[in-house]
Amino acid sequence: MLTLPTYVLITPARNEAEFIELTLKSVISQTVHPLKWIIVSDGSTDGTDDLVKKYASDNPWIELVRMPERKERHFAGKVHAFNAGSAKVADLPYEVIGNLDADTSFDKDYFSYLLQRLAEDPKLGVVGGQLLDTASDQSGNTGLEYVSGPCQVFRRECFEAIGGYQPMKSGGVDLVAVLSARMKGWGVRAFTEKVCLHHRQMNGAQMSGLRERLHRGRMDYLLGSHPLWEVFRSVYQMKNKPYVIGGILIFAAYFWRQLFGVERTMPEDLIAFRRKDQMERLKQVFHRIMPFGSRSADEARTA
Repeated sequence: MLTLPTYVLITPARNEAEFIELTLKSVISQTVHPLKWIIVSDGSTDGTDDLVKKYASDNPWIELVRMPERKERHFAGKVHAFNAGSAKVADLPYEVIGNLDADTSFDKDYFSYLLQRLAEDPKLGVVGGQLLDTASDQSGNTGLEYVSGPCQVFRRECFEAIGGYQPMKSGGVDLVAVLSARMKGWGVRAFTEKVCLHHRQMNGAQMSGLRERLHRGRMDYLLGSHPLWEVFRSVYQMKNKPYVIGGILIFAAYFWRQLFGVERTMPEDLIAFRRKDQMERLKQVFHRIMPFGSRSADEARTA
């Protein structure tokens, strides 16, 4: 029987009183508890701290860290909060570190299952479950080789190899972490048989209709999506509401920034890696649609 690796959890929390009790109950009910769970209150003013203190009093492996209030709200702030938490566990003998949002819930063997997968495959660097956004009933995952930000679980060696999370005000922190891990040769896997419920609408989902499509095109550009990929993505999105115009807005938001040379927020090496991956995925789609396109010229002539 495999020995499960030890793990720690870090949860940046900013005014999460509405949902954090679900997260607290989920982690406390786990069949395998973390060595330490650091919950970083990032200037919360809504009672989040009191809820954490209530559960920490009976579970000494839960620790609250309080950061001062900040006026500006951006994704880099979440990374700074995470880093404050990870500094608290730096000297612990853990093998796995998890980034867990304070508005998630899951079943009692969620982490033991992920730890088991890591124990079985030493090449796996990042794992997670299937993320389900309860507010919209939509999945937050975009493929088996992508683990959504609300619950990313890293092998410590992998997390240190990629330099941890990179503070990016515009967002995309979780995507950069996953791409960095893959680029360094680590496996990334979302296990769809385990579900993580996300109770607050994800950032893009907080917008609706036309505004959400503009946001999507903007983020695709900033995070280095290939222009050809974006063309096909925009056309594909025309079949979803708001019909046609939604895809046009994604296209426009992306290529307007392309036209004016807006600076991207993702490092150049990751952009190149992401674009190569997108082109490979497009080739696979074309081969499924047009199987003869994958055959050699000689095979085509003799068919």
